[in-house]
Amino acid sequence: MQQQMNMQQQQTVMPQPPQMVSTKDALYFTDMLSWNLLAMKKAHFFASQCQDKEVAQALEKAGQMHQRHYQMILRHLQKPSQPTALQ
Repeated sequence: MQQQMNMQQQQTVMPQPPQMVSTKDALYFTDMLSWNLLAMKKAHFFASQCQDKEVAQALEKAGQMHQRHYQMILRHLQKPSQPTALQ
């Protein structure tokens, strides 16, 4: 446990994203999009099958959250990289 806490403290925050995305990172982005899309579709399907209105609303809300996450990931991926000033 202590070792895990020490490793977390040693990690630094990246000030800006890298210029290139590795193949592994690209595959992870694809996975994240797929997971959110599937969760959104499942939540919508189960909400349509649900008899209890409160449960159906909760499922729709969860589906909308996954849709927002999907769209947010896409926006981040489509954002043009900011040119860096040469010093």
